[in-house]
Amino acid sequence: MVYSIQDILYLWESYGLFDYIFPFLLVFAVVYGILISMHMFERNRSISLIISIVIGFMAIRFGWFSQFYAELFPRLGIGITIMLAIMIMIGLFVEKEYARYWLYGLSAVAGIIALLIVYQSFSNLGWVSGFNGEIIGWIVLGALFLTIIIAIASAGNPKPNTTNSSVIIPGFNFTGGRQP
Repeated sequence: MVYSIQDILYLWESYGLFDYIFPFLLVFAVVYGILISMHMFERNRSISLIISIVIGFMAIRFGWFSQFYAELFPRLGIGITIMLAIMIMIGLFVEKEYARYWLYGLSAVAGIIALLIVYQSFSNLGWVSGFNGEIIGWIVLGALFLTIIIAIASAGNPKPNTTNSSVIIPGFNFTGGRQP
């Protein structure tokens, strides 16, 4: 019997992979990666493993967590596709010395897309209703929080090499190819 990809996805859905297994693995991997990179339990990685497993199981315990993932990630895929298309256009039509300035605009577009994705996901789950002053306050608070994180992260970094005029995004640069 021949199965289509759609049949396989329906089978996986009936087994609970999308509701329990994949969200658990995502939370586990992110938490474990953070704990390992922070070197909190450097001598005993099994503690990081146990903490990651517990947080992963606690996250999937309630159904709204899986519903949030089901709402968020399809929209996130669309947002990433839009950003990728814009990056391709910048890479094709903008010269290297001007690409840096286009990156500022691209960052603003990415921020707007991220806010729209989160707002639409929250709205479809019934966590927010309408566009009122409270939503504007949360957006301003989120933007302020993001600005503080960016300021702290960039304060300790050394200045980049100015001899290379290409714009570098982690794992991608506008001159083509992967970074070493």
